Amino acid sequence: MSQTKHRREFIVKTATALTAVAAGSILSACGSSDSTRPAEFRYGVASGDPLSDRVILWTHARIADSTETVNLRWQVATDAGFANIVAWGRTTATADSGFTVKVDAAGLSAGTRYFYRFTDNAGVVSTVGTTRTLPASNVSRVKLAVFSCSLYSAGYFNAYDAAAKSDAEYAIHLGDYIYEYGADPAKFGNTDAVTLGRVTAPANDIVTLDDYRTRYARYRSDASLQALHARMPFITIWDDHEFANNAYVGGAENHDSTTQGDWATRKNIAARVYHEWLPIRTDASGDVLKIYRRFDFGKLLTLHMLDTRIEGRDRQYDNYGDADGGIARYAAGLSTGSDAGRRMISATQQSWLTDGIGNSAAAWQFLGNQDIMARMWFPASVLQAQNTAFANPTAANQAAVGQSITDYLTAKATRAAAGAAALTPTQTALLDAGTNPRIPYNLDAWDGYPLNREAILQTVKAQGKKLVTLSGDSHNAWFAHVTTLAGEKVGVEFAASSVTAPGFEAVGLGALASSLDGSALVPQLGSAAIGAGLGLVDDLSYADTIRRGYLQVTVTSAEVKGEYVFVDTVTSRTYTAAIGKTVSVAQSGAVTYA
Repeated sequence: MSQTKHRREFIVKTATALTAVAAGSILSACGSSDSTRPAEFRYGVASGDPLSDRVILWTHARIADSTETVNLRWQVATDAGFANIVAWGRTTATADSGFTVKVDAAGLSAGTRYFYRFTDNAGVVSTVGTTRTLPASNVSRVKLAVFSCSLYSAGYFNAYDAAAKSDAEYAIHLGDYIYEYGADPAKFGNTDAVTLGRVTAPANDIVTLDDYRTRYARYRSDASLQALHARMPFITIWDDHEFANNAYVGGAENHDSTTQGDWATRKNIAARVYHEWLPIRTDASGDVLKIYRRFDFGKLLTLHMLDTRIEGRDRQYDNYGDADGGIARYAAGLSTGSDAGRRMISATQQSWLTDGIGNSAAAWQFLGNQDIMARMWFPASVLQAQNTAFANPTAANQAAVGQSITDYLTAKATRAAAGAAALTPTQTALLDAGTNPRIPYNLDAWDGYPLNREAILQTVKAQGKKLVTLSGDSHNAWFAHVTTLAGEKVGVEFAASSVTAPGFEAVGLGALASSLDGSALVPQLGSAAIGAGLGLVDDLSYADTIRRGYLQVTVTSAEVKGEYVFVDTVTSRTYTAAIGKTVSVAQSGAVTYA
């Protein structure tokens, strides 16, 4: 709550350990716990969901070996010394919320940097955090740091550390903030966990309320994550691993009801704990499963945070155990139109999204989107060779994969350099989608729900808005054009690499990037090969399938600039961070690469 000048002066004059203890007796008189046993702020502080006049503040406070309620006072100031306190209040950390605390600090000024802290009755003071409200309507520049896929056991959070030292103003986390897998060395990402001292807890896949709380506590014990949270406000959305791998409304690939109980129970527990540990503003309805929401950065950009995972998603085609990975179901649904009824997001959320885009006066429309939205369609000739090699990795089959890629890229290069007339009949057949169909490699992404995506893109196209999607989940870095099924460009997609979770390199495909985006043809075509759609994926213009890191996005009215920041290692705390690629999108739609 905002306070009078007199109240602010009172707080400043009494901000010592001695008077903080005295404040404890005041709280006691109001009927709260009068304990002055010191609490521990083991997981730092955080802020999130900024608006132009308020922001969520978070901490965790607990008296060691006690379930006693902890009385806290929070303060927001314009200076690090808290000489000018502009908002303050009282709150409690209780066992019911796992001793996490969230307050909505209101009455703030737009586009302003603030300092905040929590103090207990014993005078123990938390880490001091810095946060920032959303800017006023006339803002000319915004800088975002974008993250996804932070697997504790796979390595150190060096990407978080690098971003905390950057000049980014707001953090966007697109999901997989935690992973649900247990500590078994055979589980995904656990190969080096013991050596690195990154063994997760609890040791089992998380299912119960205590399990999920323990897992978040393990992640939030990380110093780099704490530093980033204390440095800037987060805007977050969940993906599947905050629940279980490849989750959807009615279940998940990594949920076994015979051993892990009812899915709805687990889903609600996971959502509850997410709201406990993340600085997210819970929906006014109180429904913890509704987290799609919108943020206006002045008239520069509107950020629409989507829930493509839990709110409305139908079961994935490749989650039925089909021998072909669901491709036959997918092809039939797309060709007959029966796929139109399958949804990635509900009709309610879809209307909320398209209405919000249509009504926004901002120069850019951003989607905070968990899963890749662009069409990642590979030629069947390459996927078939790759699948054969995976099933039977002989030298001959591996060589056949390389040859299928070479043949396809050569056909594209020939057509680009000399026109379709220069193609051989075999090359013509390779480039003909009728004889060599394009097949999505990941039916858990938007590719698995093509007609739901198409309906959204057609609406955005008709609205004439500038669309930019920020996406996660894939563990690799991508820049792609977002197109309709007819190939009409509607927007662009910046997809961040993972913070630590292994990417294509983990399955022997790390060297595939230049073939995916067509940069392998630079020796033949020069710079004309960059961003020209000459790779295995027509809509893909840049890919990195090896490195971990994050994405910096700088937005002005003239352009959106994405800088792919990579760290050279996640297996040592000593690292270097560098920009691996810069992609700029002008208001005109022109794209440049540096």
